[in-house]
Amino acid sequence: MNFSSFVRQHWAALRALLVLTVIVGIGYPLFIWLVAQIPGLKDKADGSIIEVNGKPVGSSLIGQLFTDDKGDPLPQYFQSRPSAAGDGYDPLATSASNLGPESIVDTPADPSLPEDDNGYKASLLTLVCSRSKAVGDLEGVDGKRPFCTGEGVGAVLSVIGPRDSRGNVVSPTKVVSVNEPCETTKQPFLNTYEGVRVECAKFGEDYSIGQIVPIKGAASDPVVPADAVTASGSGLDPNISPAYADLQIARVAKTRGVSTDEVRQLVADHTDGRTLGFLGEPRVNVLELNVALDAKYPNKG
Repeated sequence: MNFSSFVRQHWAALRALLVLTVIVGIGYPLFIWLVAQIPGLKDKADGSIIEVNGKPVGSSLIGQLFTDDKGDPLPQYFQSRPSAAGDGYDPLATSASNLGPESIVDTPADPSLPEDDNGYKASLLTLVCSRSKAVGDLEGVDGKRPFCTGEGVGAVLSVIGPRDSRGNVVSPTKVVSVNEPCETTKQPFLNTYEGVRVECAKFGEDYSIGQIVPIKGAASDPVVPADAVTASGSGLDPNISPAYADLQIARVAKTRGVSTDEVRQLVADHTDGRTLGFLGEPRVNVLELNVALDAKYPNKG
């Protein structure tokens, strides 16, 4: 290849690079930005930001916590569903807990270590149980759920003894409440199982040799709805169900010094139905509802 051919080929490549840079790197983004400024699209393109007195307080597309500096729920506000994204609703750490339905046994804490670094890890079942109890205590309702103890941990036993051909224990010799350590409970949630006294778990002992048996208990129809005790897949869901919003009305109304009917009407005004009439479920945007509450019924507590 002679020098003139080399120059022509590279000059053609350079021109193509410049043209494509202008079209794809400048023209296309500029066109998309101009389209996004069309009325009706601009708000969504800018992140659906909600402002109060000219100051942004959040996005209607991303949930947030309504808690104090200790992590306790602020009683004057509707509470969001739980979040597994970072410390809660962190857009930079969006994720789920990755715990599945078989996660029912907690990783026990080492009693010799500090509480904030003792190795304890709650199972999905115990997370659900503890959240349900906390919501019940906050709202003044029964927070009991199937397969949960009254103290808000998973009601799970390790049943040890000889097994049949299917692997089921036929004659228990020892029964342990695996999610209730002896260091934190005086009496397991169940006294006996098939005639054998139930023991609380002791740190360092291996109970995986037993048959893991969840105990349903008497709570068959929980008052606390599912979205109040489970996180969304992204950890950023800004909405709650109308059932969870309804559960919180009495508390919010009492704290703000207004009637439940007034708050219930505001919830209804901020309840969206199924998308296109058949996609998804009815939902309440928590941030929009709380902003409307502050505007119409300022907190008197």
